[in-house]
Amino acid sequence: MKVKELPPDDRPREKLLLHGAQSLSDAELIAILLRTGTKGVSVIEVARNLLLRNENLAVLATKSIGHIKKESGIGNDKAATLVASFEIGRRIDQDKKTRFNKKITSPQDIAEFFIHLLRDEYKEHFIVVCLNSNNKIIKYEVISVGSLSSSIVHPREVFKVAIDNNSANIILVHNHPSGNPEPSPEDIAITKKLVEAGKLLEIKVFDHIIVAGKKYNSFVEKRLI
Repeated sequence: MKVKELPPDDRPREKLLLHGAQSLSDAELIAILLRTGTKGVSVIEVARNLLLRNENLAVLATKSIGHIKKESGIGNDKAATLVASFEIGRRIDQDKKTRFNKKITSPQDIAEFFIHLLRDEYKEHFIVVCLNSNNKIIKYEVISVGSLSSSIVHPREVFKVAIDNNSANIILVHNHPSGNPEPSPEDIAITKKLVEAGKLLEIKVFDHIIVAGKKYNSFVEKRLI
């Protein structure tokens, strides 16, 4: 039986759309990547056979294209799709471990964290970085995107993010697409306002980092706060 002949609730892609990825089995997730089966074998059966030969997803994710292609019904395209998908997952996992386990000890730490994310952006982004009491990043959230005027934020927006994430401290980050990392008078004014608001809420604003290409400026290092 082909997947399209199954009831809608039993088709992997439709099931994912209706109930979320967590509702799918490993075989159904693999079936979505494979897209089609082969003569006489449905895509779900191909996925199941692949998993049975490799014990589980974790083992399969370590295999080469050549190994995966040995399974009947899987050629270059399907094998490349699987290997690429597993590599994406590996990189995401590594990125999380690298980013969210790092203790912030200097303005350079936070600048390096965001430089590669913001250096190609052509609009200004204002980001609130939430830290726990050990100065490790809990979460970061973009609260404004746009021109200079729209990147000037209100304390209510900033500290809502901090409170929602139970932050002990926060760091502010925004980029200058112009490539000039120097703070403007507006940048200085809103930062001082946020520092004062943080004192009232007992959430310290540790720093405000401006990223401009590969360069950055720290308000703490410049003694602006």
